[in-house]
Amino acid sequence: METINDYIESIFTNPDSQLDDVLASIEENDMRQISVPPASGKLLTMLATMSGARRVLEIGALGGYSGICLARGMAEGGTLTSLELIEDYANLAKSNLTKAGFGDRVTYMTGPALESLEQLAGRGETFDFFFIDADKENYENYLEACIRIAESGALIVCDNVLARGTVADESAEPTRNTEIMKTFNKTVANHPKLESLLIPVGDGLTVSIVK
Repeated sequence: METINDYIESIFTNPDSQLDDVLASIEENDMRQISVPPASGKLLTMLATMSGARRVLEIGALGGYSGICLARGMAEGGTLTSLELIEDYANLAKSNLTKAGFGDRVTYMTGPALESLEQLAGRGETFDFFFIDADKENYENYLEACIRIAESGALIVCDNVLARGTVADESAEPTRNTEIMKTFNKTVANHPKLESLLIPVGDGLTVSIVK
């Protein structure tokens, strides 16, 4: 899987100084380097563009790498709402999106994402594009919360669903998320309100259309 991803990135991605600066800022702030890989980021941009995303919700900001990728693909006038548990991470992400020219189009909500999702639902807010890349234990909870505030035809994209390939390779040493992702993938595949497919780019992305 790593060989395939290396090949994809060598052919389909280009050097990106803006995103490289984000990765450098994450390292400078002693944060984990767990941003989406370049090919996954490019796919996020393409999906947002193809769907004409205008109201995007992100769960898990980290340093703003995926936020920039999403913002690049938003329709003119589109906005990004990003949920991040840790305030310092949200501040760094905000700084990086501002440097990238998207500062006036992004809003950060800090604290537990499920609480933020409840607040958004309580205000009657809806979204047409979602990206989930946070604590895996809550993926199913995040999914259901997103469906409740999704517009018809919205896209929901979830990252790390292959758990480093261990969901499919029984000979591989399982990670702490292997069984969680196996269960989650089955939930997504069979959810009555979703039409879904798993795309094996990066650590795997499920892409779902809300019916």
